[in-house]
Amino acid sequence: MTKTTIFTPILIAGCTILMISFAIRASFGIFQIPIATEFGWPRADFSTAIAIQNLAWGIGQPMFSAFGERFGDRKAIIIGALLYALGLLLSAYAVTPGQHQALAILVGFGIAGTGFGIILPLIGRAASQEKRSLTLGIGSAIGSAGQVIGPPAAEALLQFLPWQSVFMIFAAVILTTLLALPFLRAPAKTQSKSEPDEPMLTVVTRAFRDPTYTLIFLGFFSCGYQLGFITAHFPAFITEVCGLIDPTGMLAGIGIATTSALGAVAIAVIGIANIGGSVLAGWMGGRFPKKYLLAAIYAGRTIASAIFILLPMTPTTVLVYSGAMGAMWLATVPLTSGLVGHIYGMRYMGTLYGFVFLSHQIGSFIGIWLGGRLYDLIGIWLGGRLYDLNGSYTLVWWVGVGVGAFSAIIHLPIRERPMVVQAA
Repeated sequence: MTKTTIFTPILIAGCTILMISFAIRASFGIFQIPIATEFGWPRADFSTAIAIQNLAWGIGQPMFSAFGERFGDRKAIIIGALLYALGLLLSAYAVTPGQHQALAILVGFGIAGTGFGIILPLIGRAASQEKRSLTLGIGSAIGSAGQVIGPPAAEALLQFLPWQSVFMIFAAVILTTLLALPFLRAPAKTQSKSEPDEPMLTVVTRAFRDPTYTLIFLGFFSCGYQLGFITAHFPAFITEVCGLIDPTGMLAGIGIATTSALGAVAIAVIGIANIGGSVLAGWMGGRFPKKYLLAAIYAGRTIASAIFILLPMTPTTVLVYSGAMGAMWLATVPLTSGLVGHIYGMRYMGTLYGFVFLSHQIGSFIGIWLGGRLYDLIGIWLGGRLYDLNGSYTLVWWVGVGVGAFSAIIHLPIRERPMVVQAA
């Protein structure tokens, strides 16, 4: 028997694109305070731009996935990278909230064209059935390792450059993903012998009529809510809250000079823990029912967030929570995408996962927008007193706990077996 390596050129190239795309996307929360401070905007203005970006990402995902499966994944990636770079470049010259929010649509579509919805189906189809779940886990892990790089890099660059220059640098960086395209040669056979050769519309319509697909769609909502809120608001939240409770320099005792740096480090810790969590989830997804693993992950997130809210806020609890949440951060991605491919086949996995991902991004939009909106409303109500900042975010955190519990429960009745299509 010939042994084949799991680290094929298509997997390495796909992970490279994901890592660069995700590094930039994960850093936007770092820009929240510099941009809001320069223009004197309320917190909700820039967070609304990030929220719109996430919603555009979700809307664009099934569109890019369907385009890629119809005309070629590499063409979809080229369009995505160009839109990503153009959105970042123009954002560097934006001076009003409306301009940032409009350009966020370009960036969101760019992320859709260079993100999980395009790359994971591509590398999943190139893998054998036995290695597919692990391959998706590795893709999620290495791709999202950009979260370890992006926020600290943005924070470091902002120490020497204005945020506009950093946006321009990121615009150039995203274009380097095009160098990986020659290695993304999709296999000629994109479906198993047991999968009938059917039109995309037929497969998508059948999935939408299946209650299991509806449960997967609804369950992915909470993942987006939690990840969107934390990515966009956690750095600013940590900066201001820990600044209030750390008057004697506790942060210096753990090697972190500023609360702003703690915010970037917390996002990086999430990314580091996520690498192991995603690979482990992918490995376990090939051995245990994916629906039970997903239910366990959502339950774990719910418990971790509830404990974090209830405990006093310190730099230590921030880092511990970041590690715990990171271990479950994108562990849902290989399991959810793998579940879609397992039940509905690999031929149009990208399109079907793209629609499921739309639910994820609707959750992200609500989590990001709600976080900024409540911050400003409660800030006005408090007359600018920041001692109760933790309380101003508490309601948003508890909503995340609730939707996490909902997702844990809703995955249990999923029918986890391939859909059998009767021969005509």
